[in-house]
Amino acid sequence: MTTAPFGAAPVGRQELLARLDHVLHARGRALLTGPAGVGKTEVALAAAARAESRGETVIWLATLPSDRDIPGASAAALVASIGRPDVLDRLPGPQRGAVAVLCREAPAPEDGWDPIALRLALGRLLRELAADGPVLLVLDGVESIDPDSADLLRFALHLAPPALRAIAVETPACHAPDAPQLWVPSEADVLLVPPLHADEIAELLIHHRLPSRMAGRIHKASGGNPRLALAVGRSLADARTPVHHAEALTLSGRARDLARQLLGAAPPPVRETLLLAALALRPSTALIRRAGRPTAEADLIAAERAALVSLGEDGTVAFTAGVLPSTLVHDACWAARSAGHAALAEVVDDPVEAVRHRALAADAPDAALAAAIGVAADTARRRGNSALAAELALLAAESTPVEHGPRRIARLVDAAEEAARAARADLALRAATDLLARDAAPPDRVRARLAVLDTAGQGLTGLDEMYVHAMEDSDADPALRSAVLLRLAVKYVLADGDPVRSRTAAVESAALASSIGDPRTAARALTVQARMDRVLGSPDAETVLAQARALEMSERPLGIRNAAQILTIRHALFDARLSDARDALNALLPLVQRRGPVEDCIELFSTLAEIESRNGMCAASLAHAGQSLALTLEAGLSPGPAWYGLALAETAGGSFARAASYARRSVQASEEEGDHVFLSRSLYALGRVQLVNGDVASALETLHRVRTEERAQATVDPSMLRWHEELAEALVAGDQPDAAGELLAEVRPVAERLGRTAVLLGLDRAEGLRLASVGRADEAADLLAATAERFDAAGLPLERGRALVALARVERRRRRRSAAQSALQTAAAVFERAGATPWLALAAETPSARTPAEPAPAGEVALASLTEAEQRLALLVGQGASNQEAAAKLFLSVKTVEARLTRIYQKLDVRSRAQLATALGAARGHAAP
Repeated sequence: MTTAPFGAAPVGRQELLARLDHVLHARGRALLTGPAGVGKTEVALAAAARAESRGETVIWLATLPSDRDIPGASAAALVASIGRPDVLDRLPGPQRGAVAVLCREAPAPEDGWDPIALRLALGRLLRELAADGPVLLVLDGVESIDPDSADLLRFALHLAPPALRAIAVETPACHAPDAPQLWVPSEADVLLVPPLHADEIAELLIHHRLPSRMAGRIHKASGGNPRLALAVGRSLADARTPVHHAEALTLSGRARDLARQLLGAAPPPVRETLLLAALALRPSTALIRRAGRPTAEADLIAAERAALVSLGEDGTVAFTAGVLPSTLVHDACWAARSAGHAALAEVVDDPVEAVRHRALAADAPDAALAAAIGVAADTARRRGNSALAAELALLAAESTPVEHGPRRIARLVDAAEEAARAARADLALRAATDLLARDAAPPDRVRARLAVLDTAGQGLTGLDEMYVHAMEDSDADPALRSAVLLRLAVKYVLADGDPVRSRTAAVESAALASSIGDPRTAARALTVQARMDRVLGSPDAETVLAQARALEMSERPLGIRNAAQILTIRHALFDARLSDARDALNALLPLVQRRGPVEDCIELFSTLAEIESRNGMCAASLAHAGQSLALTLEAGLSPGPAWYGLALAETAGGSFARAASYARRSVQASEEEGDHVFLSRSLYALGRVQLVNGDVASALETLHRVRTEERAQATVDPSMLRWHEELAEALVAGDQPDAAGELLAEVRPVAERLGRTAVLLGLDRAEGLRLASVGRADEAADLLAATAERFDAAGLPLERGRALVALARVERRRRRRSAAQSALQTAAAVFERAGATPWLALAAETPSARTPAEPAPAGEVALASLTEAEQRLALLVGQGASNQEAAAKLFLSVKTVEARLTRIYQKLDVRSRAQLATALGAARGHAAP
């Protein structure tokens, strides 16, 4: 019996559900508690679905806030939810009469209902239900149960047999009466439903088809509250303003309404205290008390109980979701905000913070105040607090009187550039919008627009007008023109997927920068040129990169994310010079961690994860990729690149399933951003996992997309993304050896001309599988054995292990079981030393357990005569698939399936599907040991 739809486990709650099941089976009672919107009801629904799938009876009672004021409302609703007339009819007369009075089916006597009869009736109803089998009772919203019903339920649950288990769902509030206790809870009974992690928020957004690239910012805004996160995500999806400028949009529409509902759990005096906390940079109970709230401690403890804030041992105050302080400030009138800032300005112990509060309390521009704010901004910058420096720089500009027009414009330019350094897109856009509405000179307009472009991150689509105006205004200034061309060069490759145009812009930018003696811009432009030269297969790439490095040596770059230094490391990675790449990166990492921007740390950790995954240091690769993602989400940047890095790391040392999940996320985020570079990379990572997992049809579809993307981008060098060997192997597995041969013949001369040794080894592995598929197994075995040895010499252990697994397949086809077993054992040892868990499992799954002296059964010999593509079709047909179903599953035409089946029948000497199924069953039976 149910009154609610039960569903699958909500995102991020599998571990909590397992704990809930354990508590229910061990103690029979569980209390789910947590703030509104955190997902308590969804967890209870999932638990109910599990119980229902086990054949248990589920009773769901959901209360409303108004129920608390209606005596007996919840108890009556429970009786209605049970809905078993046969059980009700078996109640003794007084008990049945009491239930009729409770449910308004009979008039109430003058002295009211009989509480003892009602207690006994409810207890008996639950016992009768449990006598027919296990029962799960879910009480959603116990804080709204009226006192009379609570008393009745408490007695009934006390008498209930062990077969009846109960889940209570509670939402604490700081000003409402305590929720009734339906049993005496122990520590084991109470399960706090925690907020979701940032990565889980990303998964939630993808599940609801919302933009996942904003997962980090949405997590900050929502505090991990799923309902609030979805509201923020929908606000961003519906907004017309470009999402990379969307910090302020987290308060729009439903998101703001939900924030108000959460804050509504606090009475007005508590909200007044919370407003002061929202206005302060570093709120604490002592600071708020000194600012005029003598009840600060009690108010904040009440707010903590309602999950609005968390209090540290030292009295520090932190809001649980970013939209809460923003909503408090937004909804407060100007007088309240001004008074709060004025009070805080008098009690903070940091002069920089005091100036900030004075500026925010002022109601008119003031030249002296603007100057003081500018000094405070410089101080914050020296301290390394770039976010505060950006905010103060904008406040200095906005506090400058209108009659000081040139000074205000200069400060707006400084504010925009300071916001760009702090990656604060909202502040950069605010400063640029103010400046562009004024009579600013073209150079000032260009600098403001460049600041906005620099905060766009991976999302450069939708900004074409910004580039056009910047180009127009920079026409007379070579320095600015060079800077604009540099941004265009990046935009052309990321957003437009056009490396030729990107290289042209980079060459022009470098020439202009060199002509005016600007080595910093020249170095950055030459770096982009070198990157495009590599993409386009130009032999000049390394020479140009060396020129960029030489300029960087004399003029140190502000960051390394797009610098020649990091590109040099990536080139070493592409060329499989892994020791060189790792040594250079490890030398750079401590410096960047101490003084570099977060984007540089993300880039280094991501690159290090790639290096270690290829180098056979799988645990280290996973750790570095995890750090890259954590920093990405914390900074509110697009997680697409970090998810790609995690997909590679999981493929090496985690699990293929998680690798595919991260790759799919990266595909979605890259598509949302319009990022062609990482779209190709994430599709490659996904296709590779699909191929290794044996999902050949999906791998072919995905890797064909990679080929289309790469060719559209005119990519020539095969070392930057090694999709060619993966697609060739997928084509072989899909029974398309001729197409695989054509692809290998197309890419091999390019790899040889460019000297891409590691690429050539990968092509040799694919070629070995192709040779085996066309009946040249002896040549294939020789080639794969030699390739495995060369991979070993090149220091690529996972590649060596993969070649050995391929060799084992070929040796089985040659009926050389001892050689196949030896290759598998060597591969397993390689994978085990590297910590390559999924590859080790793959090697262990490959059947070859028979002793060398034992002859293979006839059925298995016949099955081994089939190609891998033929084996897949044979298994599908043997399991009952029609030709049409098999064609759809394998992405083949029906005619191809018919022709292939004819060859299979001939090889296995069978004449029907029934005989085919028998032959396959015999072969599998022989192979089972």
